[in-house]
Amino acid sequence: MQDEEILGKAYDARLMKRLLRYLRPYKWYVVLGILMSVAVSALEAIRPWFTKHAVDVNIAEKDSHGLLMTALAFFVVLIVRAFIQYANAYLTQWIGQKTIFDLRMELFTRLQKLGMKFFDRNPIGRLITRVTNDIEVLNEMFSSGIVMVFSDVFTIIGILYFMFSMSWELALVSLSVLPLLFYGTFLFRKKAREAYREVRIQLARINTFMQEHITGMMVDQIYNREKKSFRKFSSINAFHRDANIKSIFYYALFYPGVELIGALAIGLIIWYAGFGALKGSITIGTVMAFLQFNEMFWRPIRDLSEKYNIMQTAMASSERIFKLLDDQTFVADPVTPVPLANVHGKIEFKNVWFAYVGEEWVLKDASFTIEPGDTVAFVGHTGAGKTTIINLLSRFYEFQRGQILVDGVDIRSIKQQELRQHMAIVLQDVFLFSGDIKTNINLGNDDIALDRIKAAARIVGAHRFIEQLPGTYDEEVKERGATLSVGQKQLISFARALAFNPKILVLDEATSSVDTETELLIQQAIRKLLQGRTSIVIAHRLSTIQRANKIIVMHKGAIREMGTHQELLALGGIYYKLYRLQYKEQEVPVLSDGRN
Repeated sequence: MQDEEILGKAYDARLMKRLLRYLRPYKWYVVLGILMSVAVSALEAIRPWFTKHAVDVNIAEKDSHGLLMTALAFFVVLIVRAFIQYANAYLTQWIGQKTIFDLRMELFTRLQKLGMKFFDRNPIGRLITRVTNDIEVLNEMFSSGIVMVFSDVFTIIGILYFMFSMSWELALVSLSVLPLLFYGTFLFRKKAREAYREVRIQLARINTFMQEHITGMMVDQIYNREKKSFRKFSSINAFHRDANIKSIFYYALFYPGVELIGALAIGLIIWYAGFGALKGSITIGTVMAFLQFNEMFWRPIRDLSEKYNIMQTAMASSERIFKLLDDQTFVADPVTPVPLANVHGKIEFKNVWFAYVGEEWVLKDASFTIEPGDTVAFVGHTGAGKTTIINLLSRFYEFQRGQILVDGVDIRSIKQQELRQHMAIVLQDVFLFSGDIKTNINLGNDDIALDRIKAAARIVGAHRFIEQLPGTYDEEVKERGATLSVGQKQLISFARALAFNPKILVLDEATSSVDTETELLIQQAIRKLLQGRTSIVIAHRLSTIQRANKIIVMHKGAIREMGTHQELLALGGIYYKLYRLQYKEQEVPVLSDGRN
């Protein structure tokens, strides 16, 4: 929540300079918008002059034709002003939307480049808030702040010019209430700032709570926690409601306060002008014009107060957005990458050390070699470092010591995209995107045609159930594959891996979530899938890895045993104990061909 508490200054030159960079492609449109704002302001400020002229000249001289011309000129000014104001409002909104589009794309691109370490420490709800809420706040600044503030400023300047031109005494009387306005604005800004901070904190709490509980809805329902979650959400929601009401309270005081100060100015104008009119030093038209000027003067003052709030929230949002854009938590590509040509799939770990935090090593001095086309299995208790091996090989994380080689080339000298082109990973927790079946197999890669998708699905045994769906390969897939069973999603993930035809295949607990019948189908498919590929298999079911060319046993981040299934059983070490735990009610026969 600490990031949500950051409000920063109402105006930060450093942040504004970076924000204005996004307006650079549209700078001439911005200039046009400013010019139109100046024109609108001038046409707005000149309106009371027509009233004065009509009363003091046309009506006083009983010039009906002149009065008609003045009214027509006034009407033309209104029409021209309305047209320019419409064009200006459309242009500023267009600039805002274009700028926000560019910024949101840059932010999403940055998220795609950041390493897994960044996502480990940043909640999803917070990142979604950055791409949605915070970006939308900047939209208000770009469309309603930067350009439209010129309209308010020039309107005030224009009004002051005409006021002092007509009567500097009345102008000073009208402006005598400004100290009250400045003091009220100072108090309002201070209180509104505090209230807005509280609203942001409570909004962040709501977003975090909603994201967490929607994701974990099944757990909520299975353990009958709905009422408890309801009460907790009700409490958070109530805090958010109260924070908003508190902020509305300050607005409800400020705007009537401005109206009251404006009414006080009108009273002073009538009082002073009344004496002047009685003496003949001030005309009736001048008094009417000043009453209009007074009403018009306070409107941009209120708008500027609103622009202040927009600017303050924009500075806070931009602080958080730029913090994300400046984050350096990513695995960098080499400056001069080494190309991978004719990949065979040989993998070597040489004295690799890795820690997620400091020197809390989760992988210690790991060394092993996987020959091209071999299948190597990793076993060990939870937290032994098996998945870390995959993460480092895929370059999701940067290891601290040692070397990892693919076909004799250090993976740190290979572009990540090129390295991953030759790899495929099938995870225990399969992720499917919203869309259809075929898109979830080829992941939008047009090079993988429908025939190739179907061929991959047939090999892994997914074609049978896909053909039974109403839309077959065009069947809609709901969010995270909600309409499919766990086994069906697992089969689709196998078809996905096969369709990409990788040289290196990784199976991370890939059969742990399927039933016995489906597992038999997958085991048959795996044998075909592994042919001609270097494969790494992580499995808790030791029965699924007995055919591996090599089994590596890990314990507390270190490699403790290495060998074939028969060799490790004969060793009587950790692997033997793991095997006995899974088959404790059975004897452990050793067949003559080396298999159990």
